[in-house]
Amino acid sequence: MAIAFLFFVFLARFFYIQVIWEDELHYLALDQWTREIPVNAGRGKIYDRNGELLAGNVAQYSVYARANAVEDAEGSAAILSEVLGDPYESILKKLSDKSKSEIVISRRTDKATVERIARTEMKGVYYARNDARFYPYGALASQVLGFTAYDRTGTTGVESFYNAYLAGENGEILFETDLVGVDIGGAAAAYLPARDGLNVRLTLDYRIQALAEDVMGRALEENNAVAARAIVLDPSDFSILSMVNLPSYDLNDVPREDMETLNALSRNSLISDIYEPGSTFKIITAAADIEEYLRGNPAALSPTHVFPSSRTRTVDGTTIRCWSDHKSGKHANQTLAEALNNSCNPCFVDLALALGKETFYDYLSAFRFGRATGVDFSGEAIGMLLPESTLRDADFARIGFGQSVAVTPLQLACAAASAVNGGRYYAPRLVSEIFSDDGSVREKIPASLISRTVSAEASAMLSGMLEGVVREGSGKHAYIEGYRVAGKTGTAQKYENGVIAQGKYVSSFLGYFPANNPRYLALVIIDEPQGVYYGSTVAAPCAREIFEGIIRIMNIAPQGEGL
Repeated sequence: MAIAFLFFVFLARFFYIQVIWEDELHYLALDQWTREIPVNAGRGKIYDRNGELLAGNVAQYSVYARANAVEDAEGSAAILSEVLGDPYESILKKLSDKSKSEIVISRRTDKATVERIARTEMKGVYYARNDARFYPYGALASQVLGFTAYDRTGTTGVESFYNAYLAGENGEILFETDLVGVDIGGAAAAYLPARDGLNVRLTLDYRIQALAEDVMGRALEENNAVAARAIVLDPSDFSILSMVNLPSYDLNDVPREDMETLNALSRNSLISDIYEPGSTFKIITAAADIEEYLRGNPAALSPTHVFPSSRTRTVDGTTIRCWSDHKSGKHANQTLAEALNNSCNPCFVDLALALGKETFYDYLSAFRFGRATGVDFSGEAIGMLLPESTLRDADFARIGFGQSVAVTPLQLACAAASAVNGGRYYAPRLVSEIFSDDGSVREKIPASLISRTVSAEASAMLSGMLEGVVREGSGKHAYIEGYRVAGKTGTAQKYENGVIAQGKYVSSFLGYFPANNPRYLALVIIDEPQGVYYGSTVAAPCAREIFEGIIRIMNIAPQGEGL
C-alpha cells in the first residue's frame, strides 16, 4: 500500500508539472532564455462629434540596454552620451548595472536619433517605437480629455475612463540569448504583433467648445473671477456638447512637477465639485409645483395663485428675506410666472412648504439630486441633500429657492433639461461610439432614458414662464431678437467653514433655446466675480454670446417668438 501510495503521489506530481504547470514553466523558460524588445500598441485617438482630431499620437522612441550583452560599456556610454545629450556618467552607470535584465536609457527620442544609434551597431543596445500623446488644440477641453502617464496609460478624463478601449495591447520581439543574456548568433527572432487601441468619438463639438471657452475666458478676465465654467448640452438626449473649466492648462505641457497645481487645473469641477445653486434651482421647485397642480394635488399652488406682497417669510422663528427691497416694486402681488421673472425668494418658500417635504423630496429624487447622473466620467460627486427625516422647516424652505442644498453643475443642467424637454431624464454622455481605424464601429453608446420627471404639459407650461424671464424679467440680458430663448438667473452667497463668506458670490445663468423645442441648453457659472455679481448682469450675457455663436455655427434661422 505504501509503495502504491508513493507511486500515486509521484504520478500526480508528474501530471501537475507536465500538464497543469506547463504554461507557467514554458513562460519562465522563455523568459530566462530570451530577451524581449517591446512593440508598443498605437493608442486609440479621440475625435469630436464631427470627426475633428482632439487627441492623437506623434512618433517617439525609447532606447534600452541589456548590461549583460553590452561588450564595451565605456565606449557605448560615450556614443550614447553624444547622441542623446545625456551625461556620460549616468549612462555608464546604467550600462554597468548587471543586476537588471533590461535598463531604460532614454524614454523619448526621435527617429533620427535612434537611426544614428542603430548605425553604430552597439552590442546590447536596442530601441523600440513608443509614441507620445499629442493634442492638436492644446488646452481645448483639457479637463474632459484628460492626459496620459509616461507609459501612455490614461490618468484622467476620457483618457482614463475609456482607457481599456484606447490602450490596445502591446506586442514584443523575442531574441534567444545565452544564460547571461548575450544574443545567440544566428538564432531566429519571434515577433508578437501589437494590437492598436480603438478610437473614441465624443459628443463634444469642438466648435462649440472653442466658442464657449473664448466667451468664458473673457468673463474670467473681465470679472477678475476665481473661476469660470460652462456646460452646453442637447436637452433632447443629454449629449454633452461642451464643458468649460477655467483656468485651464495645455495638455501638451502638463505641469507634472507641481501636483497641487496639476490637481486643481485638471479637475473637471462641473462633474466633481458641488455648490449652492441659488435661484437657478427655482426651475425645479416650479416644475414640481406645476406637475402636482396638474395632477390635482390640492396642496399645490395654481400658476395663477397670487402670492402675498411681503418680501419676508418667517419659518421656525427664522426670517427669510428676498434679495430685493420694497422700493423695487418686485413684491407687489404676483403669480408664479411673475415670481420667476422677479426671482422672488418668498414665493418659492411658499411653494416648497405647500408641497411638503415628502412630495418635494420625491421630485428631488426624480431629478436625481443626491445621486449620480450616470455620466461616463470618473469622480462624479452626488451633491449634498439634507436627510428628509432630520430636515428643519427653515432649511426645507430655503431649498425651495436653492439654498441649503448643494449640487454639481452637471446635476443641475440635467435636471433643468428634463424639466423643459417634456420630462425625459437621460444619462448624460460624453462618448457616442468606439470605432477602429478602418471606420468599423465596435460599440455604440446610444442615448439612455433613465426616467420621467414631469409631464409634457407641465414642462410646456414651465418653459413658457422661463421664456418670459428672458423676454421681460431678470434674464433679459440673454435675450436674442428673433429666437425663443428661455432661462433663469442665479446669485448665491458662498460658504467657507460653514459660514457665509462676506463679499463672495457665485453668479449663474441657466438658459436654453428654442423654448418650445429645446436643442441647446447652457449653464454658465462665474465664481467670485469682483464688483457687480448678479447672475443677471454677469452670467446671462455670457449665455447670450454662446447662443449667438451656436446660431452662427449651426446656421440656425430666426424662429420668431410666436412660432
